[in-house]
Amino acid sequence: MNQIEAFLDYLSLEKKYSEHTILAYKNDLISFLDFCEVQYEESQLNKVNYSQIRSWIVSMVDMDISNRSINRKISSLKTFYKFLQKTKQIVNSPLANHKALKTVKEIQVPFSVDEVNKVIESLGAEESFEMLRDKLMVELLYSTGMRRAELIKLKTNSINFSDGTIKVLGKRNKERFVPLLPSISIGMKKYLESRENIAVKNDYLFVTSKGNKIYETLVYRTINHYFSTVSSKIKKSPHILRHSFATHLLNEGADLNSVKELLGHSSLASTQVYTHSSLEQIKKVYNQAHPRSGKNQNL
Repeated sequence: MNQIEAFLDYLSLEKKYSEHTILAYKNDLISFLDFCEVQYEESQLNKVNYSQIRSWIVSMVDMDISNRSINRKISSLKTFYKFLQKTKQIVNSPLANHKALKTVKEIQVPFSVDEVNKVIESLGAEESFEMLRDKLMVELLYSTGMRRAELIKLKTNSINFSDGTIKVLGKRNKERFVPLLPSISIGMKKYLESRENIAVKNDYLFVTSKGNKIYETLVYRTINHYFSTVSSKIKKSPHILRHSFATHLLNEGADLNSVKELLGHSSLASTQVYTHSSLEQIKKVYNQAHPRSGKNQNL
């Protein structure tokens, strides 16, 4: 077994990373290995030095790959070299003193409540299998804040109608239970009835019209398609629905820790990135409550 295969097994068996994450690591490492073989005739990554890694970074910059993408690839490399240190294949990581490239912080603009409602209403008229499925996908992503990968992994036994919850399998196979709105439960039952008429080949909750498990691009295309009809925002993806879920809860006064648990974040820092979107709501509350605001200037 070579170094990369051993590393990928480590990510899968010990770190419990998802298939999608492991594939990203694999692609990054293979890309770097290809570069080393072509440029330096070096096929052993444990013999690579920082100057060679820096040459790879420069080549990616020359190809107009974004700093954010480059940083992600280098992060994969860092994790790989930490693994080599852990397994005593190297003493020091060549990336020990590397500093990430500067990136412009990208602001994610959530959908408005009105935009979400318009999409859900537009999906309410027809009750074909695909329309019931698409509506449920939109409603689940928005009402639970689950990730796209988590939606895809849902099983038919994930739903507990008696206590109104759904079991979500998050990163590193960490389970969490998220409440279901009564309207979601109704839509779920309608979808499951329609699903019985499909020749389903697995126990995944969401399937294609041919009975196969849904896939990432299908979920993305579905969300992008419906929200393109009501929103002019640049990004219209499943992640923006997750972002909208968190932002709208915070706007309505939800506790940050509660939102953290619903999102399945391991640390509060991850949840705090959503708080900037609530700035307008904070300003509104501030102007209504502060004694020196314009509202109270005649008091």
